[in-house]
Amino acid sequence: MSVTEQQRRYLDAMGIPVWLSRDNAILSDADDPDSGVAVLQDDSMLGWEILQPQVTSCTRCDLHKTRTQTVFGTGSHNAHLLVIGEAPGADEDRQGEPFVGRAGKLLNEMLRAIGLQRETVYIANILKCRPPDNRDPRPDEVICCEPWLRQQIALLQPKVILAVGRIAAQNLLKSDVRIGAMRGQRYSYGENQIPVVVTYHPAYLLRSPKEKRKAWEDLKLVLQYLA
Repeated sequence: MSVTEQQRRYLDAMGIPVWLSRDNAILSDADDPDSGVAVLQDDSMLGWEILQPQVTSCTRCDLHKTRTQTVFGTGSHNAHLLVIGEAPGADEDRQGEPFVGRAGKLLNEMLRAIGLQRETVYIANILKCRPPDNRDPRPDEVICCEPWLRQQIALLQPKVILAVGRIAAQNLLKSDVRIGAMRGQRYSYGENQIPVVVTYHPAYLLRSPKEKRKAWEDLKLVLQYLA
């Protein structure tokens, strides 16, 4: 069995080096079963059905020692909009779903404001595990988790990405620009140049409700890209 170009893109997105064995099976260099790296052997193992279990058992960084569970992502695999946040909080760590609690309810309201239901978009985070005490993600943790998010984006191929909050925006776009200056600018992600819209995190908007008007301007930009 040969490795197709689509398979190579999937594997590249996950950061998995690939070569062909003597029997032409697809292999990775993951000799260690605890490495958190997939060993792919046939076409059926590519995609969501292998990605989520791999994230669930991931031990690439020390966050696996303190998590209750991983927070993979939720929503439609056919979503046109991908929402990316920072990292799971305490509620997300307990429930295994991103953006729950008060911030999650506000995000749902923001989506409804542009005519979308939570179930019709896809929601994920820069990190799949909660940092202790909800601290900011460390650079090494982001690097370890990045292949999982890249693969999710490769599978989804969304029309637009909404990066909510400073941590999400800066890590996704590899920028140190403050979020206030990132808002309203035109960014793109990856080889396919997927448009990226930057806005404030719902948790910040709960603390600073006067900024909701700015967030609404960002959401209108999302609508433009979706149209």
